[in-house]
Amino acid sequence: MSLRNNIIANYLSQIYVTTIGIIVVPFYIMHMGAEVYGLIGFFVLMQSWLTLMDLGLTPTVVRETARFKGGNLTALYFRQVVRALSIVFWTLAVVGGSALYFLADTIATSWLNIESLAPDVVVFALKVMAITVALRWLSGVFRGIIQGCERLVWLSYFNVVLATFRSVGVIAVMNIWGFTPNIFFTYQLIITILEAVILWSTSRSLLPHIDKDIETIGWSLKPVKSVLKFALTIAFTASIWLLITQTDKMVLSGILSLSEYGYFSLAVLVASGIMIISGPVSNAVLPRMTNLFALNKHSEMLEIYRNSTQLVAIIACSAAITLAFFADHLLYAWTGDEQIVQHVTPILRLYVIGNGLLAITSFPYYLQYAKGNLRYHLNGNLVMAGALIPSLIFASSNYGAIGAGYVWCAINFMFLFFWVAYVHSKIEPGLHVKWLLNDVLVIFIPAAVTGYLLNLFDLQLQSRITSFAILVLCGSLIIIISTIFSSLVRNYFVSIFNQRFG
Repeated sequence: MSLRNNIIANYLSQIYVTTIGIIVVPFYIMHMGAEVYGLIGFFVLMQSWLTLMDLGLTPTVVRETARFKGGNLTALYFRQVVRALSIVFWTLAVVGGSALYFLADTIATSWLNIESLAPDVVVFALKVMAITVALRWLSGVFRGIIQGCERLVWLSYFNVVLATFRSVGVIAVMNIWGFTPNIFFTYQLIITILEAVILWSTSRSLLPHIDKDIETIGWSLKPVKSVLKFALTIAFTASIWLLITQTDKMVLSGILSLSEYGYFSLAVLVASGIMIISGPVSNAVLPRMTNLFALNKHSEMLEIYRNSTQLVAIIACSAAITLAFFADHLLYAWTGDEQIVQHVTPILRLYVIGNGLLAITSFPYYLQYAKGNLRYHLNGNLVMAGALIPSLIFASSNYGAIGAGYVWCAINFMFLFFWVAYVHSKIEPGLHVKWLLNDVLVIFIPAAVTGYLLNLFDLQLQSRITSFAILVLCGSLIIIISTIFSSLVRNYFVSIFNQRFG
């Protein structure tokens, strides 16, 4: 499967998954209330924090699978590595899920600020969350094998079907049995079980065949030692990264009431679409860049690196700029609820700007990942965490969600313009200026100027249809301007022209 098809399939599925997940939120709030949606937001937070147990295992599965496909590992050794990693996955899933399950009462009574929900309802929801989160995390090893084999088109179709059942199917089920937290979280658990079974079956079919009469996989953990350094480096950086991206959410979950946290979760959900947009690129690029580096094709690897940067700059930055200037129109067209617009718009604007910057600053990690050396990524995360976490705790505690948003924007801005330059100078001397000017700023600046000029028209909220039209028109214009200034797109059309008329 070509890299282009993998990226396209990933983008289409992620756009669908993100869109369907966002579209159904007003139905949740309308039928269950902002407080229950705050509980759903806490569910998402728990999934993020449970990835602390990953210990770098999922990225390691992807990388080892890509190395096997590239001819760097034998079939037997690869099967032994997968078996050993699976043992660790199962063990940690049981430990983490059990811990969250037995802490449900404490979380419900001592951490969450419940307003009208019955405590026993919240405890039941938290216990079901614990099982669901553990199973979804466990599926990471199966997804890793599929992703490393570059079966991303199949995975994209699967994600679309799964998102439909998870987001839309639950509404149909609750319409029959009631719009309650118990029904919602029980349904999510059932879908998660089906997800794990299907991913397990598919990943098994992709594993290489070995002659069991001659070769034995065994149950030893020794194969993990060969990838331990790489896995632990990713694990530590992932832990720091989790602290960087989730500290504000954890702190605010204990400060805000569940209903206020619901509005905050709504803003974060929409803003997360910016990072989700860059996800398909990384899913497709990481195994391909790793394979090219293993084959000593350095120039081809850098070409993919720079082209994928432009692709993310066009789409992610254009989306961030559009939402930063027209967040109120998006929220009103989507929900038709002026109270949601009032509560969510200021937070959303800050988080989409921060996430737009973050989507670009993630790229040096891809380069380091392909080379198998994450030292600078580790150091960068430590520096960022040292500056961000105390600032977020202070700002969140004193100024709530708005304070956290301002800190998030400021730190990501400084990280892009200072730390990324340092990393590029160390791992690819001479790359940074060309990368920043020709692959990022030449696309970002015209789009930002376009958004600013459109915002000068001071377009007021009128009707949901009008707001939707304004959002589509302005967003389309911003992304068109971004595309025009991209050398990647220009070269693509020139090549098509030469093929047809040259």
